[in-house]
Amino acid sequence: MRAPEFWNRPASQFSLQSWVLGPLGRIYGALTARRVAQPPEYSANVPVVCIGNINVGGTGKTPTTIALAQDLIDRGYDVHIVSRGYGGTFKGTFEVEPAYHSAKLVGDEPLLMAAFSRVWVTENRADGVRAAEGAGAHVVLLDDGFQDPSVRKHLSIVVVGAKYGFGNGKCLPAGPLREPVHAGLRRADIILSIGDKTDQQKFQSMTTLPPALLHLIGELAPLETGMDWRDGPYIAFAGIGDPEKFFQTLRSLGAELLRTEALDDHQTLTPTLIKRLLSEARQAGAQLVTTEKDAVRLPPEFRGDVIALPVRLSIENFDALLDQLLPLLPKR
Repeated sequence: MRAPEFWNRPASQFSLQSWVLGPLGRIYGALTARRVAQPPEYSANVPVVCIGNINVGGTGKTPTTIALAQDLIDRGYDVHIVSRGYGGTFKGTFEVEPAYHSAKLVGDEPLLMAAFSRVWVTENRADGVRAAEGAGAHVVLLDDGFQDPSVRKHLSIVVVGAKYGFGNGKCLPAGPLREPVHAGLRRADIILSIGDKTDQQKFQSMTTLPPALLHLIGELAPLETGMDWRDGPYIAFAGIGDPEKFFQTLRSLGAELLRTEALDDHQTLTPTLIKRLLSEARQAGAQLVTTEKDAVRLPPEFRGDVIALPVRLSIENFDALLDQLLPLLPKR
């Protein structure tokens, strides 16, 4: 499902849809407040770092989790990631094994993250943290779960896309929020806005943050692989939170895009869909290209026919995050 356009209008712009749905949004926000007020079910003996959001949909949690995991692993820590495995059909709690598990079973994001760190998928985050702790984790990164009170968080990072920020500032279904911004930021230790310089300036001009809240600035950039993207043409498709951002990135690398296809976030990549795209690409003499997250959802028989553009997150003031996190970890 794609986010409705009125969700991302500034709060100052009147929207009839948002106004009509406003009472439901206030009820949703109240229910979230009641849920997050519950005492934690489990408090781990190792630090639990939550990488969550206030918006629904993709804001950059997965690349943030990967970036933090890579840094901590390089420092000698045994990092485990716990995820609910959105879109997966699994039951219970188990560790992701990329060689044996599929995105259909465990979800696309856990499968992508398992290339960098140990990952547990779970129906209950408290059970997932227990499993990670029992397997020797020095630190657990909680992928999403900012509104889940089942686990005590030692540090909470709220990730937001700088392009749209917190949208119209209203809760579902009147807007894109899981809870009111002021309530969520009151529980956060850090906010990370992800976007280019123009988007960051827009975010800062339209958003008032608590003075004591640490604001980190991040940007996703293509990973240098040596590939010359000017060797196209290409047909690009993406099923992520902001497909157009992916298409713009390809164009910025010099890629000639004959056509783009924006899919729903986490959309199933059926053989019928990929056959259609592949047939179109072959007739046009083009190469199919997609995102890393979409690539792990490809049916196995098509993985050799589609290339992926890898991106990584860079954070300007990353040391400020480490200043808060490293004191929580055991000395290495």
